[in-house]
Amino acid sequence: MCGIVGILGNHEVAPLLVEALKRLEYRGYDSAGIATVHDGRLDRRRAVGKLVNLSDLLVHAPLPGKAGIGHTRWATHGAATVENAHPHRAGRVAVVHNGIIENYRELRAELAADGYPPATETDTETVALLAARALERGASPRTAAAGTLARLRGAFALCFLFEGEDDLMIAARRGSPLAIGHGSGEMFVGSDAIALAPLTDRITYLDEGDWAVVTRAGAEIRDAAGRLANRPETRIEIDSVRVEKGGHKHFMAKEIAEQPVVLADALRHYLRGDGLGLPPELDFAAVPRLVLVACGTAHYACQVARYWFEGLAGLPVEVDIASEFRYRDPPLDPAAWAVFVSQSGETADTLAALRHVRGRVAKVVAVVNVPTSSIAREADLALPILAGVEVSVASSKGFTGQLLVLALMALRAAADRGRLPPAALAEALSGLRGLPGLLNHALSLSRPVAAIARALSEARDVLFLGRGPMYPLALEGALKLKELSYIHAEGYASGELKHGPIALVDEHVPVVVLAPRDTLFDKTVSNMQEVRARGGRVILVTDRAGAEAAGADAAEVLVLPEAAPLVAPILYAVPVQLLAYHTAVAKGTDVDQPRNLAKSVTVE
Repeated sequence: MCGIVGILGNHEVAPLLVEALKRLEYRGYDSAGIATVHDGRLDRRRAVGKLVNLSDLLVHAPLPGKAGIGHTRWATHGAATVENAHPHRAGRVAVVHNGIIENYRELRAELAADGYPPATETDTETVALLAARALERGASPRTAAAGTLARLRGAFALCFLFEGEDDLMIAARRGSPLAIGHGSGEMFVGSDAIALAPLTDRITYLDEGDWAVVTRAGAEIRDAAGRLANRPETRIEIDSVRVEKGGHKHFMAKEIAEQPVVLADALRHYLRGDGLGLPPELDFAAVPRLVLVACGTAHYACQVARYWFEGLAGLPVEVDIASEFRYRDPPLDPAAWAVFVSQSGETADTLAALRHVRGRVAKVVAVVNVPTSSIAREADLALPILAGVEVSVASSKGFTGQLLVLALMALRAAADRGRLPPAALAEALSGLRGLPGLLNHALSLSRPVAAIARALSEARDVLFLGRGPMYPLALEGALKLKELSYIHAEGYASGELKHGPIALVDEHVPVVVLAPRDTLFDKTVSNMQEVRARGGRVILVTDRAGAEAAGADAAEVLVLPEAAPLVAPILYAVPVQLLAYHTAVAKGTDVDQPRNLAKSVTVE
């Protein structure tokens, strides 16, 4: 959600700001803008829609200056208009903001009564107005920013730029991530390291509540109490190739295709010889219960993992949606472990849930893709999924990476609890080692999936069905189709078909069934026959034995290789992703940046 970049440079910053914002497009946005200080004068340019519109505007109305801030906005308060776009300016100050100012209404009322009426619908404008009022009353930029921050409630990352100050930015972080980049006589601010990767590899991450006075000489960081804080500088390694399309039409196509390599890399990282190489502190022997917490696609990965932890390890598992978890305030066993799963590691609801349980459970574990993220840093133990940069808003390799790490954790739990003899563990690990090859086979189905998707793109509603671990895959399949193609889709446990969803089935509602030939397959065939009896069209995803057993009960069949129960959910994720991708392509929707969606959801 929303992207921030700030530069105190030695060269004209407008083109650098736009280029950095391009690297943040994956976060989702509906408008963009930049502001600079040149010869002491503060000015800005803003445009609705894609960054190309801002680039066109800058051709006709250039914005000189070697100090500047930029922003891509995902609307929360007010429609996507030029007036509501960032940077917001009031008097001598311009501000860019990620997050939500929760008390903006009372601040707006106070400011309006004091002669500072708002000109936009946004919450962010109140930040600029507060700082502008302080400046007009004689405060220095530093004092004005500090006083403004003290008045704000909510989650935010902020960067201030001031007229007459071409060697000053003030950055602050509360809830939303923010990083400071160090250069040679230059300094940078970014909402994540990807934006800053072409500019510097030296990064300092602000901690919760930090704010920083940034000049070309460096950054003075203070904590929430105003004390000087010494935050470590880290080196980042982001392969620029990983954020290019690499010959694919869309980032999502590239990221789907990368999954065999990504999972092979993760397996090399986590497997040692014939055994697991997970950290020794990940000992499940005495753990009475697991709590798995996540949002969206990551939540479905947790639902799959529940089958593994309970079935393999006999370990009771609760799965919670992060946005509901802390408000439900469930009773927690102090001996339990809590596992938080997030691709970005910055998901606001998941981070808030983590903070809610810290100190109330025995261990907090993070499964994330970004080892420097807030969730990773605030957990007791972080397990990276090692998927590399994922640009497309709809997660693909992030999802399968999460599943793989959770599967390895479940195997460790089973071994620690005496439920998995060494020979059985070795067999399970052998199955996982074969995953890259199985995924390559699944990717070869892209052409027949595309043919099915062309017909699917005409549907208004689609149902996805699955049993056991395939039920969460059905939920994920429906989510992906909704995200990418804007077709209404729902996922159900197959046994629930007769408890309501079957009322929707007719010749216009395709039903996608995920069903490897397992002990529940015959029951799923019965569900397929119920769909056919009502004129429904079944698209069956199964293995060869399942295809032969289903006979003519399916209109189309996608045949995957046979896979062990532990491996099957990871394998079956690929055709689900391909189906959503090709349906979106057939419909002509924006695959990588679907409307209204954001990659990293940093507000509640």
